[in-house]
Amino acid sequence: MALRLRLRFRLGLPRIRLAQPALALALAWSSAAPALAQYTGPSATPAYRNVGEVLKNPVDDAKVAFTGHLLRKVSNDKYIFSDGTGEIRVDIDDKHFPPTPIDEKTKVQIRGEVEKDFLESPEIDVESLAVVP
Repeated sequence: MALRLRLRFRLGLPRIRLAQPALALALAWSSAAPALAQYTGPSATPAYRNVGEVLKNPVDDAKVAFTGHLLRKVSNDKYIFSDGTGEIRVDIDDKHFPPTPIDEKTKVQIRGEVEKDFLESPEIDVESLAVVP
């Protein structure tokens, strides 16, 4: 009899018996998650329509999407962007630039987040950049 118990333990059967309830619980939990409602009303984060609004009331981590021009490069990854309502510094990594050349006359669309650090002017951390035809 003792030999039979050792054989079962060596084959890992007790672990399988414990794993079945855990798997059932995980499946039940994951199937219930999509049934939760999501909030679709107004947000505390403003929806900016242009650069001028960002400059008047910058909120850190607010998502933005603007169309305009990169006016000039000010440092390694920093540029000045304008959509006609104001100028703001943008941080664009090289990986976000398209293969086509861009100058101050090229119309582009940027998407990213507002970065507002204490005692510094706001800037946009660009997550995507596209040339607008």
